[in-house]
Amino acid sequence: MKHFLYLLVFAFSFNVIAQDTLPTSEIKTLDGETTTLKTIAEDNDLIVVSLWATWCVPCKNELDAISEVYNDWQDETSVKLYAISVDDSRTVSRVKPLVNGKDWDFTILLDTNNDLKRELGAATVPLTLLIKNGKIVYRHSGYTPGSEDDLYDEIKKHS
Repeated sequence: MKHFLYLLVFAFSFNVIAQDTLPTSEIKTLDGETTTLKTIAEDNDLIVVSLWATWCVPCKNELDAISEVYNDWQDETSVKLYAISVDDSRTVSRVKPLVNGKDWDFTILLDTNNDLKRELGAATVPLTLLIKNGKIVYRHSGYTPGSEDDLYDEIKKHS
C-alpha cells in the first residue's frame, strides 16, 4: 500500500509537470478582458508565468527581483512575463494599487476564482512556470533570493 501511494504521488506530480495541454480556465486582465493561459501561450513562443498574491511577501519579492532585470531578459531572449494574481474577491481590490506602486513592466492578470491555480495543481504561491511553444518546460514553487537567476538560466536554455 505504501508503494502504491508513492507511485500515485509520483504519477500525479509527473502529470502536472509534463502537462500536454495548458489550462483553459478564464483569467482576466486588469481592464476586465477575458483570456486564457492557453491563448497567451499560442501568441508567444516563450513566456514566464508567475502565480502570486498581494498578501504573499515571497511573491512580491520575486516579482521585484525579476522586475530589476526584466528589460535585460527581454532584450536577450524576447521572453514575456505574465504575473497572475490569485487574490480572491476579498483582496483583489489591492492588486491595482500595489501594481501601480511597484512600476512592474510586465502583464498583470487575475485568477480571482483560483480556477487556473487549481488546474495547474499549485498548492502554494509563488509558482513560476516557463512555457515554451505551449508546453510547461520548467516549474518552480517558492522563492528565495537568487531564484530569478536559476529562472533566467532556464529561459536561456529554452530560448
